[in-house]
Amino acid sequence: MLSKSFTLIETITAIFIFTTGILALSSLISYFISVSSISSQRLVAAYLAQEGIEIVRNLRDTNLLSGRNWDYGLNNGNWQVDYNSTTLSPYRGDFLNLETNGFYGYDPGIQTPFVRVINLQKDENILRIFVRVSWQERGRSHSLTAQANLYNWQP
Repeated sequence: MLSKSFTLIETITAIFIFTTGILALSSLISYFISVSSISSQRLVAAYLAQEGIEIVRNLRDTNLLSGRNWDYGLNNGNWQVDYNSTTLSPYRGDFLNLETNGFYGYDPGIQTPFVRVINLQKDENILRIFVRVSWQERGRSHSLTAQANLYNWQP
């Protein structure tokens, strides 16, 4: 009789340990999936922020190569722009779309959770660029900011 009850206690303990291990493992897997998703979105946001800086740099270089003043069309304020823009557009808070060509922009496509704002602050010969990409995921707000300085390198 004593050995049967001892076996029952062992069985209950083993089931408890096994269940606890399975629950811990499923929680860990759920956490890593969540972190992986956020990391993926963060990487896209970093590329979108860098792209915003590069677009403004391209506008500055185009001005110089066209014989215009280096900061033509690059005024203080908040702007939005996509990869094929030749000018800045006032910031309206539009979501970026994943277009059929695989690029992110404001043309029709699949709406993404990303919003990009480009803030320009101009001094005499320095253009400060602050790009903020924000998005919502799983009910939480995320954002990433990049900045760069552009200079009037024309003599």
